[in-house]
Amino acid sequence: MQATQVLKKPWGLKWRSSVWFVTLGVTTDLLVYSIIIPVLPFQLEHLGYKGISGLVGWLLFAYSAGLVISTLPIAIFSEHYNARKYPLLFGQFFLAASQVMLMEVPTYWLMVIARVIQGISSSVVWVVGLALLCDTAPEATVGKQLGLAMTGLSIGFLVGPPVGGALYNAFGFRGPFIFSIIVTAVDFVGRLLVIERKDAWPHGIDPAAVSEKPQAHTEAINEDVKDSKIPDNSSPSPFQEAVAAVTPTEHSEPVPVPETRLPLLKVVTTLLRSPRAMVTILITLIQGLVYSATEPSLPLHLQDVWHLAASKVGLIYMAIVIPSLISSPLAGWWSDRGGTEWVMMACFILSIPWWIVLIVQKSLALFIVAIAIQSFFTSGILSPVTAELAAVSRAHVGVGYAHVYGAFNLCYGIGSGLGPVVGGQIYDHVKRGWLAICLLAVGLFLLGSALTISFTGDRPLLSRIVTRYREGRLFKFRHRLANTMGCQVSASRTGNPNST
Repeated sequence: MQATQVLKKPWGLKWRSSVWFVTLGVTTDLLVYSIIIPVLPFQLEHLGYKGISGLVGWLLFAYSAGLVISTLPIAIFSEHYNARKYPLLFGQFFLAASQVMLMEVPTYWLMVIARVIQGISSSVVWVVGLALLCDTAPEATVGKQLGLAMTGLSIGFLVGPPVGGALYNAFGFRGPFIFSIIVTAVDFVGRLLVIERKDAWPHGIDPAAVSEKPQAHTEAINEDVKDSKIPDNSSPSPFQEAVAAVTPTEHSEPVPVPETRLPLLKVVTTLLRSPRAMVTILITLIQGLVYSATEPSLPLHLQDVWHLAASKVGLIYMAIVIPSLISSPLAGWWSDRGGTEWVMMACFILSIPWWIVLIVQKSLALFIVAIAIQSFFTSGILSPVTAELAAVSRAHVGVGYAHVYGAFNLCYGIGSGLGPVVGGQIYDHVKRGWLAICLLAVGLFLLGSALTISFTGDRPLLSRIVTRYREGRLFKFRHRLANTMGCQVSASRTGNPNST
């Protein structure tokens, strides 16, 4: 007699595989990144170094360098082996190790190596973490979940510097690092408990099958499934299983996953041939560059014009960060219902007037209001961008989530690395540097809005406008032709050939 083997269900299976439990990690990464920035100059002074500002700048650059150089290998590994959980665990481990190195090393070059390791660990969190989220989240709500994940950017930058400064004053140089190691350890435990979607299937749980019903985007999602290049005789995709409401039972076989894997060169070629993919990646670069270009120049501008001290400049930075806590999840929620093209277009267009208002240097109150509203719309771009990349991955068989988020991480790292350099050089070498930075942002956002209207979404806005214009002209032509033919028929019946 052949016995049927029944897999033992793990404890907490439902909540450990849920999309809400998976939506973690970015906050920890940015908190660890920003908590040590205020204390690095003091440690370098303690070690006897000179030229502290330049040395800190190179430490920040080392982080970006580690992030950029590691993105491609991490994305390839994660997609080739369909691995999410264990790369994340290794990333969290080395993130903690980099904090120990920074806390204890006595020389600058070892601090640089520690920052490179931290950048590599952050790359794992961004690439693999976002891919895991898209694996788990239902397609109808992936924008909302990505928007919630993107709030980690703002929370990390908001909490990190003041907490780091307070811990430094209370416990010395090691205080902020010990705190960040504890936070990383807690996040490591959370990652250890995660059950991936492919591991939950054999036990009758599919977190992506239980979703909110899409209100406006259902047709676009069905179109993506229809256009899929998977052969008819292949195993159905997990999303098609969810749409068909085929939920696995406790004793059923695991839902098969398509094993289509493209080589790296083919993936790159596929993305390069897709205008939708290339425009989304370029918009990522633009957003990263503009968002970070004001970092070195804003404190100097506030000091030059209104003579603000460092403490007051910090309060103004809160006016920049806090609006993004609202805009990121709101933009993700709207992306699921209205489409990414509308959200990105609105964020680009509505931020441009406030960049222009920032040029005005007469009223500090107006400046703070303008920079807060500008930050609201500028930071809202990232959520629809990440949702758009998820749609690009679903539209091309063999292009995985880790591939597209690897491209996202690479371009955002380049943009956020170039932004401070470009902004600092413009402010130092141009007569009206702040004006030039704001005009640069306006120009790049005009370019971004033009690219969005032309290429973003299942049906780009420009193609809809052209289609409606042609349909309107065709309707008018048919209406005029019908009226003309009707008049001719009426004239022939009355026997008046001159009637028109």
